[in-house]
Amino acid sequence: MTHRHGSTVSDSGTRGIGKITARVVRLLVSGVLVIAAMALTVPTTAWADPAPPTYDGSVPLDVPKASEVFSGFTLGTIRDGRAATTEENFVGLLADDPFYAEPPIPAGAAPGTLLKAKRFDVLFTGYRPGNIAAWKIMYVTEDVRGRKVISTGVVMIPEDGRPNSTRSVVAYQEANDSVGPKCHPSTQWSGGAYGDASAWSALGPLALMWNRGLAVVISDIGNDADPKPHGVFAGRYAGMALLNGLRAAYHVGAAGLNPAKPVGIFGVAGGGVGGAFAAEYANHYAPEINLKATMVEALAADQKNFITFADGALGSGFVMATLLGLEAQYPEMRMNSHLNPAGRALADYYRASCQTYAYFMAPFLPMRLLFNGNRSPADIPAFQRVYAQNNLGYGDAPRGKMLVTSCASDDSFMVVTPASDSKKLVSRYAAQGADAQYYGLQCGIDTFITDMYKWGTELFGMHTVDWLATELNS
Repeated sequence: MTHRHGSTVSDSGTRGIGKITARVVRLLVSGVLVIAAMALTVPTTAWADPAPPTYDGSVPLDVPKASEVFSGFTLGTIRDGRAATTEENFVGLLADDPFYAEPPIPAGAAPGTLLKAKRFDVLFTGYRPGNIAAWKIMYVTEDVRGRKVISTGVVMIPEDGRPNSTRSVVAYQEANDSVGPKCHPSTQWSGGAYGDASAWSALGPLALMWNRGLAVVISDIGNDADPKPHGVFAGRYAGMALLNGLRAAYHVGAAGLNPAKPVGIFGVAGGGVGGAFAAEYANHYAPEINLKATMVEALAADQKNFITFADGALGSGFVMATLLGLEAQYPEMRMNSHLNPAGRALADYYRASCQTYAYFMAPFLPMRLLFNGNRSPADIPAFQRVYAQNNLGYGDAPRGKMLVTSCASDDSFMVVTPASDSKKLVSRYAAQGADAQYYGLQCGIDTFITDMYKWGTELFGMHTVDWLATELNS
């Protein structure tokens, strides 16, 4: 048996790997068998909940009715669209667009410089909706060390007869946690990454935003076709990529967006981390952006707490993905040196995979079984500085209004971040003088059973779109 770097493993080493692998498989199987039971269990947490400023109710955070989601515009995108041809589906699934070939970054190019843009027809799960103008964009951004790098993204605007120069813009960071290539928004919305959960979770919010006439800019957080692991979990990197994607979108001449119009940020789960960092960075990094309001939901505000909380739970696979996504921007983590052979095998698979379906493979798997010395990754000394640098609420106060929403308590099987961390984040923002408020959701099994529509739409942040649109359009 040969390792990545070509070293040979002895028979005894092979037997050891086999034992580890068998143990992992047994845990995976037993985990799957108890998912239903765990879904009905109310987990407990040792964190005390602080008392953050709570939402003032200025705009009701109601669950949108189906008629609001499927409004005249939304129905028009379906009515005026068509099923994709076999060739269009094949090209989309192949995700081999030459657009992603990177040109040299011009000397002196500022972050947000648009390198190229390409008009395309939105294609999602075999259907080409009508009345949506869309562009792929490639632009200059920065990594966490301040080096100029390239990112791609997508701009999507409803064709509703309104001049684009009058539209407010939403910088939307999807709940996309994929470390692998060709998994991110510009591929998702052009026919690739078929079935990815982050795109499905964005359908409702996007429909509501377009119904309100909002343009949307989404960053891929790196060049989507880059085969190297993507740093989606490095919040500082993601925040800069989102802001620079906005800057680039204003230079897509055919889109005609107006940089003076209000901007909102919307991010759920992993996308919430990048969205919140973008809000923190706005004052000093992108002061020209007219940021008015930010909504983030169910985000990992404290990286070490997230690792500790999610490890061994339903979302345990996302712990590994988080570590690999951080390593992409912080190579000093040297993940492989901390992983045992079974851990390296899983990590190599994740590095080349989209989140769906790969990251759901390891429910309830304790990460210590994949690390040398049976050690929890939350406690590895080499990781602590990286965790701290990606914690929220310790930089600049966010500009504009900030709404943070999460499950009010850790009583849902879908919870992977402790509710107390979102509450503490709002308290930190408020202490900095930010206009930040917290809104807690009822996510428990009672809501799941009795009102799944409410449970699901709130999970995707759809209850907050009216608030965001009102703030931007007022």
